[in-house]
Amino acid sequence: MNTITLRTKIIPLLAIICVFFIWLLPLGFDYFETIIAAIIILIASAIEFKKGMLKSLGFQKHKFKVIPLLIYTPLIAIGLFILYYFVLIPGVSHFTGDYIDFSNFDKLRGNFIGSLSVLPFIWISAAFGEEIVWRGYFMKQFTKFFGDGKLSLTINIVLFGILFGYLHGYQGINGQIITGIIGSTLALIFYKRSYDLWFNIAIHGFFDTIALIAIYQGWI
Repeated sequence: MNTITLRTKIIPLLAIICVFFIWLLPLGFDYFETIIAAIIILIASAIEFKKGMLKSLGFQKHKFKVIPLLIYTPLIAIGLFILYYFVLIPGVSHFTGDYIDFSNFDKLRGNFIGSLSVLPFIWISAAFGEEIVWRGYFMKQFTKFFGDGKLSLTINIVLFGILFGYLHGYQGINGQIITGIIGSTLALIFYKRSYDLWFNIAIHGFFDTIALIAIYQGWI
């Protein structure tokens, strides 16, 4: 086995296996699972791409612009939440006859201090962590091996959308389906934005912030 094969094939495979072990096995990491997964991905990217590790994940300097990140992404997040709240939640509930399980967030309802304290964690774990792992690494590694032709891209988006939804099982089957759709939408945005991870992180962060406000207010 040569060094190139180790760096470009074996290391990514081991990183992906380790990440799924962390998510699927009862290791007791709880809410820190995604942060640990993101650290593993950063290490794997550093081994494979060295100084180009951040760029390989989609952290592009020329894409880090104030107007798109502070104006466009909140608007897209609002639009995505409107789709989530008014279309996906009632639509999927009608289809399955069930409801999303938001019981994990009950302690945040009407709890201003609790909600405020969770906000930084949401941005670190969900916005940065999930986007680094799912879009920045999983999606781009798939593209590295299989390209981004129409069929490959479709499989890429659908496959990781399904897996992304599956790992949100604490929200019940409805939550898994809806989260899978949201994950696939974020993947499509990532592709359309030429793999701009900054843009995706901002959308994800603002979307989850809006969702946190909705939970605090008791709207969902």
